[in-house]
Amino acid sequence: MTANSLTDEKKPRFPLISTEEPVERALLVGIDRPGAQWDMNASLAELSRLAHTAGAVTVATATQRLRTPNPATYVGSGKVAEIAEAAHEQDVDIIIFDDELTPSQQSNLEHSVDRDIKVIDRTALILDIFAMRAKSKEGKLQVRLAQNEYLYPRLRGMWAHLASNRMGGGVGSRFGEGESQLEVDRRMVRNRITSIKRELARLESVRQTQREGRKRSDVIRVSLAGYTNAGKSSLLNALSGSEAYSDDLLFATLDSTTRALTLPQGRKITLTDTVGFIQKLPTTLIEAFKSTLDEISESDLILHVVDASDAGFDAHMRSVTETLGQIGAHEIPSVLVMNKSDLLDDDQARAFKKRFPDAIFTSSSTGAGLDELLERIQLSISATEVTLDVIIPYAKTGLAAKAHESCSVLSERYEEGGIRMTLRCPERMKGLFAGFTTA
Repeated sequence: MTANSLTDEKKPRFPLISTEEPVERALLVGIDRPGAQWDMNASLAELSRLAHTAGAVTVATATQRLRTPNPATYVGSGKVAEIAEAAHEQDVDIIIFDDELTPSQQSNLEHSVDRDIKVIDRTALILDIFAMRAKSKEGKLQVRLAQNEYLYPRLRGMWAHLASNRMGGGVGSRFGEGESQLEVDRRMVRNRITSIKRELARLESVRQTQREGRKRSDVIRVSLAGYTNAGKSSLLNALSGSEAYSDDLLFATLDSTTRALTLPQGRKITLTDTVGFIQKLPTTLIEAFKSTLDEISESDLILHVVDASDAGFDAHMRSVTETLGQIGAHEIPSVLVMNKSDLLDDDQARAFKKRFPDAIFTSSSTGAGLDELLERIQLSISATEVTLDVIIPYAKTGLAAKAHESCSVLSERYEEGGIRMTLRCPERMKGLFAGFTTA
């Protein structure tokens, strides 16, 4: 057999066709506003990470210093021309604007650039990522609700590009679960929104029943809140020994996950991980995910988890604080947790500890600080509780077991009339021990 014939035999009879979707090339656009709360460069860096999470690669950026966005095209007309030229030169598939565009801005921009290039904004990108990440029925419905509420005012012409072959798949195309938006009129969208809200209300009723059950159990509820990718899911796994999904991606998880946890003194609590926050989080998403975020607002204690290794941690902390205020959770006691502390050098660690002396420094990967965090949870819970002196009859030993499970038992003595106990417990549990108190 000749070398040539051997080579021929190795060639596949039919050429293989790749089914892998091509990576889209993105151009990011932002404006630098004097006195803006968010640094433009940091915001664009985050937008690039969002694009990566959605499956695109950033190949270029365009910026302009403006006091306020141009009402017609977000940036100035000259800059629009530059962006169109750069998009052509860089063979860009999609242009992503760092703020939410008005329907007229988006329409004007689409007419100003190559017709084969998609134009979307930060909100559409985040909604697209949420569509990818939602796993539970409730999560998918919440995303669909936010998408339809975002879509409704843009029906007039924004989605005309979906009819063309250039849209295909990829970033920004997961709206409507694959439906053609050109077939959707205002009445249909309104009906869809009403239908989704009705189904979410039914699921919320189920979730509320579950929450009421946890309230009746008198188990302390602790929630993890933080910027997306701060390591909340990893921290949940490290503390509880569970295997909830986590990944080094923005919005790796959307659905809330609750795990039971026993503190060092034997007290049982529930620990809940919820969707991560982000700057400029679309209002439609906050409203759509209200039932999920209620897990935070109904907590007894919040662990504010911060990625200490991220240079933008200050802005991230502000964003989380603002969102907690929006959902009415800003008055709930909280513990600041500086996570990923293993990535800090000695000088950084000292600076952090000087600036945040009450924070707990943890590492989900090495286990550092986890025992200290559990102790702080115990102390924080105790600080909001009342002290009760009770005598529980021997016929009510189940109540004594409940005290051990849900309260801090400061002292316990067996007497002729029953079990004398001094307890630290939540205010709401006082009624459970009514009739057995000694004072």
